[in-house]
Amino acid sequence: MNAIDTYIKTHEDRFLNELLDLLRIPSVSADPKYKADVARCAEAVKTRMEEAGLEKVEICPTAGHPIVYGEKIVDPARPTVLVYGHYDVQPPDPLDLWHSGPFEPVIKDGMIYARGSADDKGQFYMHIKAVECMVKNNALPCNVKVMIEGEEEVGSDNLGVFVKNNKARLKADVVLISDTAMIANDVPSINTGLRGLSYVEVEVTGPNRDLHSGVYGGAVANPINALCEMIASLHDKDRKVTVPGFYDTVRELSKAERDALAEAPFNLDDYKKDLNVKDVRGEAGYTSEERSSIRPTLDVNGIWGGYIGEGAKTVLPSKAFAKLSMRLVPDQKSEPITKLFKDHFEKIAPPGITVVVRPHHGGEAAVTPIDSPAYLAASKAMEETFGKKPIPTRGGGSIPIVALFEAELGLKTVLFGFGLDSDNIHSPNEKYGVFNYFQGIKTIPRFFKHYSASAK
Repeated sequence: MNAIDTYIKTHEDRFLNELLDLLRIPSVSADPKYKADVARCAEAVKTRMEEAGLEKVEICPTAGHPIVYGEKIVDPARPTVLVYGHYDVQPPDPLDLWHSGPFEPVIKDGMIYARGSADDKGQFYMHIKAVECMVKNNALPCNVKVMIEGEEEVGSDNLGVFVKNNKARLKADVVLISDTAMIANDVPSINTGLRGLSYVEVEVTGPNRDLHSGVYGGAVANPINALCEMIASLHDKDRKVTVPGFYDTVRELSKAERDALAEAPFNLDDYKKDLNVKDVRGEAGYTSEERSSIRPTLDVNGIWGGYIGEGAKTVLPSKAFAKLSMRLVPDQKSEPITKLFKDHFEKIAPPGITVVVRPHHGGEAAVTPIDSPAYLAASKAMEETFGKKPIPTRGGGSIPIVALFEAELGLKTVLFGFGLDSDNIHSPNEKYGVFNYFQGIKTIPRFFKHYSASAK
């Protein structure tokens, strides 16, 4: 690995500047006004993949945003690693909370501040640079296929179609993804599980038009009041979700499994201090780490209605809206859970109120083995670069494609993330450590070395 480490050091400035260029492209997949920018980002990814030495690089159109695919086959008899990542990013709102422009990357105190720096441009680009390091030094020990999509932040629906239609092209032995976090820079970890997701939007309607709150207030159901009451009823006093059947298929962890997860270092006081909260809140009977990883949840992600402009407008609104997400665990399935929520939410609407529930997207929970050759190779690689063995952890986020890779391609995934929970992903002032970026570029070739050796 000496030649690769030297190559990284020699090209350090270029590697960093290339990432900053990618971060300047506002590839927001959720907002149609950024469609041209998303396409421009795909072109930039294609160029960088070609420069890194990947072959058969192409932009693959979909019904939505395109996928960028490339490969390097050194020997068909050797194992193949399929690298997955995404170049699309979350919307940057609210803009007034950013310390600098979300698409004007700034490096401060060793952190790269920009939307997409950690999720997922900084993390997928580590793989492009790692491939370059191996190819340019004739040190790629096995085959690699790279697939970077543009719709992860909106559910990966079209990637699912692409995977089903390209099983031969995507044939591999393992999937490698860097879109997760470690415990800390001095406490490396590997994520061994993800929660699933059901995301819905609800529309609550009362009168057929906005009304004067003095003339009609108290006599007609207010959709905002009703929506707040309905949402409040979705949890009981123990913070358990009250949707009937919600927990029926939840896979409960044994005491031994919970004890193993509890070995990861966690300080509740530091956790509260970081978030500037006086106390935590969640499902009774579980720790904060368990609530955010192995237990299902239901949360409001946005709520609006009525007048929210400057000054006062005494209006009783006709409609109110909310967006809600449910994080799911094995063996909950997103479609049945979405139907359970829809049926329940429509049922609890008070008189004078009508409800429409619109499903957005979802995905299934996934658990990865910690005794596979690929996981052990990742563990050895991290141990070499961090100086200590990584801890297996469970993540609270969702990457819908992980379950699809297993269902359609029969492949397990190694979640090889180098971010931190404090990176503010999906929030203003998203950041990613320069240390983490280069640590990933150093570690990934070591994974290839150990995995190739173990698969012989």
